Amino acid sequence: MSIGKTPKEIVSFIATEKVEVVDLRFMDFPGLWQHFSVPARELTEEVFEKGLGFDGSSIRGWQAINESDMLVKPVADTAFVDPFLAAKTLAVICNICDPLTGEDYTRDPRNIARKAEAFLKGTGLADVPYFGPECEFFIFDDIRYDQNEHEGYYHIDSVEGRWNTGRQENPNLGYKIRYKEGYFPVPPNDTLQDIRSEMMLTLESIDIPIEAQHHEVATGGQCEIDMRFNNLVTMADNVLKYKYVCKNTAKKHGKVVTFMPSRFSATMEAACTCTSPCGRATRTFSRVTATRGSPRWPSTQSAGCSSTRRRSSPSRPRRRTASSGWSPGSRRP
Repeated sequence: MSIGKTPKEIVSFIATEKVEVVDLRFMDFPGLWQHFSVPARELTEEVFEKGLGFDGSSIRGWQAINESDMLVKPVADTAFVDPFLAAKTLAVICNICDPLTGEDYTRDPRNIARKAEAFLKGTGLADVPYFGPECEFFIFDDIRYDQNEHEGYYHIDSVEGRWNTGRQENPNLGYKIRYKEGYFPVPPNDTLQDIRSEMMLTLESIDIPIEAQHHEVATGGQCEIDMRFNNLVTMADNVLKYKYVCKNTAKKHGKVVTFMPSRFSATMEAACTCTSPCGRATRTFSRVTATRGSPRWPSTQSAGCSSTRRRSSPSRPRRRTASSGWSPGSRRP
């Protein structure tokens, strides 16, 4: 059953499908998803117009304690049924507003993205900006870290990591991906096929079109799931849903997902590739390498994408994007 795109349709869906909880979500200034939940009966058509109050002083970089009152206003066409929570929960992404003036909050990242799209359209350069970030991540089996009075360390482990060829696993079957050879052998070397497929199908179930999923270049569980391009605001919402699905699917299997850059000295670094409104691919690399200044890999910063993407070989072919008709891995003509 379709959830609907209007407040009336959302309220009707809640009643018809016996939704128990409504989870209201928004992005904070540093870029993390925040949320609070209300009983489903509390989400009325009026709430979509007037919003619900919350304490904005506890959100990093937002309000002072003496002006903490803020509003979340649910956006009807962002609603989806959360695929992980025990109680039937409808998640809805919200805009942040000032309770006195009713205006959109200037530090709300979603508002900034909406204004950027409106500005671009106002210039006459384009009608809509399309973005297609390729988000990469690592799936680890164990992460330990600490920083205290007498030590500082991090310990990362993956069952398919090349460094575990000699580990006692009772038995160790030897299927460990060698450094920079993860793109992309079949199972049993690729131990994460089923988890990625579950992530992909879960994303499809919440209306995020997926083009492909595969193991990535690095050993130790580097993966990629490619979303189809979309406008800036929708894609920003989808990236947050993407990270939410990947992390919760991994947790269900006793693993952990990170979108942080690679910390393995002998493996591939991670970067972010995103198709910009003018069709130019911009990249942000996780660390400086000897080839950073090469003309094929400009050291430009990518806006609006907090996920990661590896640096690929210049000779490696890349698929063409529907938005611009050229390959993000190739030079602009």
